[in-house]
Amino acid sequence: MARKKQPTIIILATGGTIAGVTTTKSATTNYKAGAITIQTLLAQIPESTKLGHIKTEQISNIDSADMTSTLWLKLAQRINILMKQDNISGIVLTHGSDTMEESAFFLHLVVNSNKPVVLTGAMRPSTAASADGAKNLYNAIALAASPDAQGKGVMIVFNDRIQSARYATKIHTLNPDAFSSPNCGDMGYMIDGKAYFYYTPLYPHTKRSIFRVDSLATLPKVDILYSYTDDGSGVAAQALYATGTQGLVIAGSGSGSIHRNQKDVLKKLIQQGFVVVRSSRINAGLIATNAQDSKLGFISAKDLNPQKARILLLLALTQTNNHKEIEKIFECY
Repeated sequence: MARKKQPTIIILATGGTIAGVTTTKSATTNYKAGAITIQTLLAQIPESTKLGHIKTEQISNIDSADMTSTLWLKLAQRINILMKQDNISGIVLTHGSDTMEESAFFLHLVVNSNKPVVLTGAMRPSTAASADGAKNLYNAIALAASPDAQGKGVMIVFNDRIQSARYATKIHTLNPDAFSSPNCGDMGYMIDGKAYFYYTPLYPHTKRSIFRVDSLATLPKVDILYSYTDDGSGVAAQALYATGTQGLVIAGSGSGSIHRNQKDVLKKLIQQGFVVVRSSRINAGLIATNAQDSKLGFISAKDLNPQKARILLLLALTQTNNHKEIEKIFECY
């Protein structure tokens, strides 16, 4: 009987808490992120060699609060090159938790492959007595190696829970159970290295996405503004528009509500060609389509939170500047 060939998994490391160190075993804060290499992390889980043939690349070693669109493009372009190789089964990306959901959603929309891409990280540094990174990394490798993970887009695995990049968001500043999908629940679960799935994301992603970034050197500038009590001057929106911001996401109150004084300024900017998307500072729910706001030119983010709406908007702007076409993209994705 022929021996079953092991899957080949590539780990791309970017740093984060999973690669962090601190001075004592008891400390879980005030650590240095991105201090050790992916090889040092892998040495903590020798069992991972049973999951497949593992190769590693140290792309960066940063705190994910410092993530940039330049690094996003580097990661996406590298992943797309790797995925073309028949012998590669999947990709694991180690990443800081602070901006993990943003990187995951970006890759979910631009990776041109049905092979799995799995992001993971940690909430506690590698030197802590209760470090969670080794188990998260083991689960991520197992998920990327699983045939059942094919075609499900980019995923986040944290604390044994599998989250779709489309829905996942960070919900806690310190707890190891830091990621959830408020609108739809977990995509699946990891038990002893085996993946169990509950659903598949419906919106277009990866191979079915229209977005391609392999030839891009930069991405459009899109910013986020918060709406709040007494948010009345519109100075920030005007300044961003004047300094080259191409689109703006408003983290509105409730179902995307915007303070009337701020809204008056935004209406004038929309008439000058500015693209404005209404999202919400609330972590769950839908931004209902408002006929009056739509007529004024505001675009609904649907159920995307502000940071994810920003990513979809900047990718939409790589395709078109037409307001109606961008609105269709938000309806589709």
